[in-house]
Amino acid sequence: MRIHLGTDHAGLDFSRHLFDHLTATGHEVIDHGPTGYDPIDDYPSFCINAALGVVRDQRAGVEALGIVFGGSGNGEQIAANKVNGARAALVWSEATALLARQHNDANLIAIGARQHTVDEAVSFIDTFITEPFSFEERHARRIAQLAEYEATGAITGVHVGADVPAAADAQADAAPSAQPSAE
Repeated sequence: MRIHLGTDHAGLDFSRHLFDHLTATGHEVIDHGPTGYDPIDDYPSFCINAALGVVRDQRAGVEALGIVFGGSGNGEQIAANKVNGARAALVWSEATALLARQHNDANLIAIGARQHTVDEAVSFIDTFITEPFSFEERHARRIAQLAEYEATGAITGVHVGADVPAAADAQADAAPSAQPSAE
């Protein structure tokens, strides 16, 4: 399998260790950077490039997944998810790694390098890589809805959009008027 990595300075040591681990276990690893430590580097380009690589490979029929790292993993997940076709999940345990694949068919995961040891991260990644998507109808349906929205800005059969009133507004609109009569 081809594995795409992206990080920033906070995840650089993790990335180097994982490159070696994944290569040793037979994976083709593509490291999207950075190549050296810079305490003020910016993660978006590294993570977006990793996500672009995963999506491009998958669309070409190449078995590929991605892993992005940063201090918390949050920004890295957000960056990866800006790529059309990327489904990046924030992972903090083996259970979340497992569910990211089983339920969400995630093609990337984000891990907080300052939140976990290297051994924990390796465990999460190995779980993520080896777990297949469940193909359960409900999960496939939900992923299809996300892809449809990403492509069209709509989901067939349901209303989504900025004009959806807030829950409180909707309840107020539905409640009978308490205005006094003019009699």
